[in-house]
Amino acid sequence: MKQKDVALIILISAISAVVSFTVSNILFSTPQNRQQKVAVIDKISTQFSTPNSQFFNSQSIDPTQLIEVQTSNNPNPFNGAGH
Repeated sequence: MKQKDVALIILISAISAVVSFTVSNILFSTPQNRQQKVAVIDKISTQFSTPNSQFFNSQSIDPTQLIEVQTSNNPNPFNGAGH
């Protein structure tokens, strides 16, 4: 390649880079596309109000308690299955 050819290739690549950058900014990056609307939420607080006494009281059913239908003295109820 001659020195003239190298200079011509550099010139063409520089012009094509500028043109492609300009066209892409016009087509893809409009000011409306750069604006984003977000929802504003309330600040999270460590203060909680007391729960409704209709549902949370000493007479309520505790679903976390173990419910045992029948007592079993079998130390190996599944006969080692699943090991």
